[in-house]
Amino acid sequence: MKLYHSPTSPFARKVRVLIREKGALAQVTEELAAAMSDPQSLIEANPLGKVPALILKDGTSFFDSPLICEYLDAVLAGPPLFPAAGPERWRALRFQALADGIMDAAVSLVFEMNRPETERSEMWMGRWRRAVTRGIGVLEHEVSLLDGPLDIGGIATGAALGYLDFRHAAMNWQAGAPELAGWWRDLAKRQSFAETAPPV
Repeated sequence: MKLYHSPTSPFARKVRVLIREKGALAQVTEELAAAMSDPQSLIEANPLGKVPALILKDGTSFFDSPLICEYLDAVLAGPPLFPAAGPERWRALRFQALADGIMDAAVSLVFEMNRPETERSEMWMGRWRRAVTRGIGVLEHEVSLLDGPLDIGGIATGAALGYLDFRHAAMNWQAGAPELAGWWRDLAKRQSFAETAPPV
């Protein structure tokens, strides 16, 4: 299998962390793709032109990080990272949804800030910042639920927090979320996260 990714994409990082946690680097090769340049190989893998995108051995392509992560968890050996059923599954999927939403807002904010200043929408930037702040507030309140074996909820949360550190350091989210910040400092030392950290 082949994974198209960008080293700065938090969604791709989520998949790359999962691959490492499964011990599956030999089963999934990683190929860089500059999504904004619309490379033909990426478009063929994902008509939406986004990373991550996964190509299976038979040529089938999967895109969108929740789908890719759940597929890889199902077909690869290694510890299960999606709880099978019941409350633990819904807890993990809820954390993934919250973290993905934070990433959506944070990535949208980067794109908007990259537009010429006169074309930026303060309304949208404000909404995205508030969404991130509210999401961090929920994570701070519920961080104890992330304790225990790492699963997709924790992986997604780590990818989101790492992206905020990378692209939005000025937001200083750690100041208002000390428990979450401590949890993230510990997780960031884990080999799967250390190996997938965005470039400095």
